[in-house]
Amino acid sequence: MELSEKRSRTYLVSIVMVAILGGLLFGYDTAVISGAEKGLEAFFLGADDFQYDYFLHGFTSSSALIGCVIGSALSGLLATSLGRKRSLVVAGLLFFVSALGSMMPEAFFFEQGVPTLSLLLTFNVYRIIGGIGVGLASAICPMYIGEISPMKIRGMMVSWNQFAIIFGQLVVYFVNFIILGEHTQPIIEEISEDLYAVTADSDPWTITTGWRYMFGSEAIPAALFAILVCFVPESPRYLVMVGKDDEAMRILSRINGRCRAEKIMPNIKETIKVKTEKLFTYGWMCIFVGIMLSVFQQAVGINAVLYYAPRIFHDMGMVDPMVNTIVMGVVNIIFTLLAIFTVERLGRRPLLIYGSIGMAIGAFGVAVTFGHDGLEMITMMSIMVYSASFMFSWGPICWVLIAEIFPNTIRGAAVAIAVAFQWVFNFIVSSSFVPMFNMHLTPDDDFGHWFTYGLYGVVCIIAAIFVWKLVPETKGKSLEDMTKMWSKR
Repeated sequence: MELSEKRSRTYLVSIVMVAILGGLLFGYDTAVISGAEKGLEAFFLGADDFQYDYFLHGFTSSSALIGCVIGSALSGLLATSLGRKRSLVVAGLLFFVSALGSMMPEAFFFEQGVPTLSLLLTFNVYRIIGGIGVGLASAICPMYIGEISPMKIRGMMVSWNQFAIIFGQLVVYFVNFIILGEHTQPIIEEISEDLYAVTADSDPWTITTGWRYMFGSEAIPAALFAILVCFVPESPRYLVMVGKDDEAMRILSRINGRCRAEKIMPNIKETIKVKTEKLFTYGWMCIFVGIMLSVFQQAVGINAVLYYAPRIFHDMGMVDPMVNTIVMGVVNIIFTLLAIFTVERLGRRPLLIYGSIGMAIGAFGVAVTFGHDGLEMITMMSIMVYSASFMFSWGPICWVLIAEIFPNTIRGAAVAIAVAFQWVFNFIVSSSFVPMFNMHLTPDDDFGHWFTYGLYGVVCIIAAIFVWKLVPETKGKSLEDMTKMWSKR
């Protein structure tokens, strides 16, 4: 066995760049529906054997989230039985199958271009398959990056996964824009109560073809990810768990250098006495902290901004809501980079606490100013503060902590549970925002506006207190230190 005398930063960066493609696909898959949903709705409104209504469209637009919960719940089992690397290959294949299936759901079973209830069910099955891939990637990508990265830069490396998620969302916005080109989204009008139809002057190309290209475009990065993952090494921690010590030592040496690897290896072996331990071996607080990190990441309400930004900016009276949305996306990228380059210097806890306070200020600012004439710019700036504060704190840092806070022997199962809670609360927040935002005590009041963002502001304050009181700082600690830390609690 040849051991590298010096560490190879290029080798590590190339591995992480491949792994974060999973994060990019995560963002791509969850955001592709934003450009495709209008054409998709118009297509199924043409069905003769059933009435495609708002309920069915809402389910179809969010069905991938069902798969996300399933995938994240299965991630621990797969990460432990197949390994981190092969589980990521599975995720890539699921992304690929979902992209092609969503593009051509008629393949093999149905007449091309004829909307039916069976075709709608088949389409949703393909979207759920893609969601399972998202769920797997959302749990295993940060876990894999955390396990393979050196201690001193682990937080920064895992944070790149969040950057890839946000970047993937921006990429698909531009891809959808390019695919649409000179074509226009279909116009849907209400012809009677609870009955909608596509107007005769709607662009037929977007109804029959445009949405298909948008979903199909994901097949290219999905195939690239599935192929490239085959060439990255397995996590050294997993290799030790399955008794492949020599291979683990070789990878550790190439990433850390031989001298450092010889110090790391005994610590890994000491904390991995058996392949698995019971989930609560290290107490309930360990699991509780991981779950609540995931819950707060969603309960602070960020997806109410990310998923509904055009609607919010439109309700504010902005001339071009999509331009404001893109500006917000660029701000999100900048502040995610801020987290990446400060997480190892400032630590995890301070960034989460500062971010929670910033989000609370932004949320309360929106609650107080939304809907008041002359205060539109203050409302918009409050939304930007709210979103930017999330991007340098709860966005990337939650993934960092989930990847590193659990002991080696329960990491797979514990991460799976934490991420499953994240997707459940993602669905709760996303599905509750519109009805909460539009609540009224009287016909003309803005109760829903200030209540919704006021509630998010309160949750942000509770999140800051939770981090201050219960979340341990993991900066400068090895993954093996987590075992010792939770054993003492």
